[in-house]
Amino acid sequence: MLAVERNRIPEVVRSVHLIAVCGTAMGALAAMLQEMGVAVSGSDRNVYPPMSHFLAARGIQVREGFDPRNLDHGPDLVVVGNAVTADNPEARALAAAGTAYCSLPQALNHFAGRGKQTLLVAGTHGKTTTSALLAWVLHAAGLDPSFMVGGILPNFDSNYRLGRGPYFVVEGDEYDTAFFDKGAKFLHFRPQAAVITSVEFDHADIFPDLAAVRRAFARFIGTMGPGSTIVAWEADANLDDLLPAATARVERYGTGARALWQLSGVERRPPETHFTVLREGSAWGAFATPLMGEHNLLNTLAVVAVAQGIGLTPEQIARGLATFKGVRRRQEVRGVRRGVTVMDDFAHHPTAVRETIRAVKPFYPAGRLIAVFEPRTNTSMRRIFQDRYPEAFQGADLVCIRQPPLLSKVPAGERFSSPRLVEDLRRGGQDAHFFEDTGGIVDFVGREAREGDLVLVMSNGGFDNIHVRLLERLGVDAPRG
Repeated sequence: MLAVERNRIPEVVRSVHLIAVCGTAMGALAAMLQEMGVAVSGSDRNVYPPMSHFLAARGIQVREGFDPRNLDHGPDLVVVGNAVTADNPEARALAAAGTAYCSLPQALNHFAGRGKQTLLVAGTHGKTTTSALLAWVLHAAGLDPSFMVGGILPNFDSNYRLGRGPYFVVEGDEYDTAFFDKGAKFLHFRPQAAVITSVEFDHADIFPDLAAVRRAFARFIGTMGPGSTIVAWEADANLDDLLPAATARVERYGTGARALWQLSGVERRPPETHFTVLREGSAWGAFATPLMGEHNLLNTLAVVAVAQGIGLTPEQIARGLATFKGVRRRQEVRGVRRGVTVMDDFAHHPTAVRETIRAVKPFYPAGRLIAVFEPRTNTSMRRIFQDRYPEAFQGADLVCIRQPPLLSKVPAGERFSSPRLVEDLRRGGQDAHFFEDTGGIVDFVGREAREGDLVLVMSNGGFDNIHVRLLERLGVDAPRG
């Protein structure tokens, strides 16, 4: 086992090795460290694009496979990725050596957050969009922030940046840190301000129940002292229970009367939504955003609250909101063929599915919304939300549900049933279809989609490159009958 006293970061670090470097966050950390002048190496299994190209373009050496010899050059520090298990060959070699090691969030806090004020976004939903928007608003206001988020920002064409300004924006995850540290990742940061968007059950591979999730957030709230601020959604019952114990200043945001920060005068004018922000019941500023849906208006409102707290004016915030280009894989239009729009979204939790469908449908009134869903996460492949998913798809006109591709990893008695979901949707009067593979969905949607339709593809994975395949299929002239 790894020695506890070596779970630290030396004062002087000239070289770092990252085990499982090809994860999105680990790859970004590797690039960050290299920009700081640190010699970086890494290893991973199944090294392939786009991360292999991302690292190669920066001259970062990545060794294929895990081998104790990858540590022979004697790095000052080894960063152990979350996907690494205790029986990993390099982890075992690390245990036998005297090398210092740490987790990804430890490294981020030390190298990117050191000497800066951390602004963290946590919660079951909306972390990536909210943290990305916050980073862009600060950048547009000339504050030159550093950031690390869970998706690529087209504004930067990156998911990270090293800025010279006083702020570090980070997405704080409740997922466990590493095999040697089962505490939540967000516990490694001490933010000046933190957004908590929501607390729901998720990550069924880590948390046995909602009570365990609540305990993780309670610990995080307990780490924030009187000099810090928690900006929290006001319509979350779990937060209602957890926040009274906070010693930090608490500001609630939402649409309810008890919220310090409120949305008002919401008006959809595609491609934008216009709205007014109230603070303590009085108009504080008027804004417009290209983001779609009430959930994204709430994410935006949280950003407004944090930005005001660090001194930005309504005018400065408005410039950032209006010019934000979103996050890849969040309501990202991948293309249009024959008048059919194909959109990619990361939604997988039933709440996210429901809110995403509600968000995008008003912006595509000319046709139908065709929802295509792949249950792929450790939670969605389990039957935990079997009875909640039917309600989540109510706003869709046509629903295509794929068989979970990794279902064999789940014990038979715990598995989610895609055929049952389809039966439940049909029983409720919806046009729903089950598919064993992605190819069947591509063929079906290619035949059924017509001009004006929106095909909303929802998955947290690559979904067998379905977006490109759909666009290619739609690009072929429909057969004449």
